[in-house]
Amino acid sequence: MQIELFDTFLDLIETNSFNRTAERLGLTQSTVSSRVKALESALGKQLFTRSRAGTQPTAAGLRLVDHARAMRREWTAARRAVRRSGDFARSMRIGIQFDLAATHIGDWAAEFRKTLPETAFYVEFDYSIQMNADLLAGELDLAILFTPKHLPDLHYETVGEIAYRMVSTEAARLEEVVPEGYIFANYSPAFNEAHRRIVQGLSDAPFASGQNAAVCGLLTALGGSAYVLEESAAELVAAGTCRYVEDVPAIAQTVYLAVHLRQRHAHAHRKLLTIVREHFGRAG
Repeated sequence: MQIELFDTFLDLIETNSFNRTAERLGLTQSTVSSRVKALESALGKQLFTRSRAGTQPTAAGLRLVDHARAMRREWTAARRAVRRSGDFARSMRIGIQFDLAATHIGDWAAEFRKTLPETAFYVEFDYSIQMNADLLAGELDLAILFTPKHLPDLHYETVGEIAYRMVSTEAARLEEVVPEGYIFANYSPAFNEAHRRIVQGLSDAPFASGQNAAVCGLLTALGGSAYVLEESAAELVAAGTCRYVEDVPAIAQTVYLAVHLRQRHAHAHRKLLTIVREHFGRAG
């Protein structure tokens, strides 16, 4: 069975549109139709119905979804294992939230390597929404992120938290912070909710970013006020670039470790979970 048939089937489950799936996969509509027909022929069941209201999965199509996802995950894992085997017994692909990269990746990588010397690691930095999708598809083995997406196939555990502080090149108190000089940090939905409760009227800022490094760069280049990582805030204040906005509280951001449910009790994953959790414990 060609894995492309399952990729097309799963995309069509999401879009409910042959045209939309064709656009997303870079295919012609006739190719999408041919792949669905091939899958239906192999299974002996109709998987979709088409009407003016759109494309909808049949009962057989709905029953196939979990199996198709599992087959795609296994194929992805097998392909990675064969292509990247090298001299290592296993390989792991780890996703890490952007803002954890600069202050945590070095210590984590050293301990990962020491604990699992027979494992080759590939580390990439991304946003939570993409890492959740990659875990579900089998593209990642483990992710350290800010925002869980509570799906039946994914498992999350809290490993610690980081904090953001508001600093400014011009304001010492919140009442002095003006919207036109504010840089809105869009780090996560949880951060945004806490920010909304603390600071009102500043979300419609002329600049916004979801990465701490970018916010710091904008702050240094343009001046103004913004929430940045606690470590970055201390560096900006020590350099004389900024001051703390003293009457504004820090915003805590919970950090989660995420794995696919079938890997929840895997030995290597539990080892890495322990390392990350202990790291945050030492930092606290």
